[in-house]
Amino acid sequence: MIDTHSHINMIEEISLDEVINNAIESGVDKIIVPSAYPKDIDDVMTLIDKYDNIYGMLGVHPTEVKDWTDGLIDKIKEYSKHPKIVAIGEIGLDYYWDKSFNDLQKEVFIKQVKLANELNLPISVHDREAHKDTFDILKKYNKGSKIVMHCFSGSIEFARECIKEGWYLALGGVVTFKNAIKMKEVATDIPLGKLLLETDAPYLTPVPYRGKENQPAYTKFVVEEIAKLRGISVDEVDKITTKNANEVFGI
Repeated sequence: MIDTHSHINMIEEISLDEVINNAIESGVDKIIVPSAYPKDIDDVMTLIDKYDNIYGMLGVHPTEVKDWTDGLIDKIKEYSKHPKIVAIGEIGLDYYWDKSFNDLQKEVFIKQVKLANELNLPISVHDREAHKDTFDILKKYNKGSKIVMHCFSGSIEFARECIKEGWYLALGGVVTFKNAIKMKEVATDIPLGKLLLETDAPYLTPVPYRGKENQPAYTKFVVEEIAKLRGISVDEVDKITTKNANEVFGI
């Protein structure tokens, strides 16, 4: 299994060594850590150098774009020369918390999409309550980078539109929630060849640990739920999603 999106640098209840060991024991071979804040960029570089099975992605989360400076472009370009930087992310739009700087979010999102294109890296997209604008910007500005819709939260109809574009959908712990009918429909409907696994740790912890801090080891509960929903084996979901992640991120 590959946890394609996990903020392990934000886990507080256990040490990083415990996080890594728990993941390996649960069958998670690789973990991809995104940056969210500008300061996270250096943290990601430290992690990928310290741990063999940790890979990184670099970018600024939409809720943090007030701290964006164009100097970050040169920094990300330089750091992306590292072979274990496998994507630009997480980047995108988030209209849930504060709509007062939506235009700035769009501006920085576009800059980072263009940066990903220039670096020939895939893009991990954060899209919360901004489906149309996210879709339109990617359609207009993305020129060849593979797209991963991180923590997909749209309808089955929107999922199908993303699949038509060749994009990948990443599902996490939400799919295990009893009332997450929409996500269960998406997990059942989309082609396995376009599905990725993630935890978004320390957030969105799956059942049976919902309410506690998430960690990559809990990826297995996402796999088990998807396998159950689709009526196929855990091994098949594991095998295909691992193949997808290796192909998308060039691992």
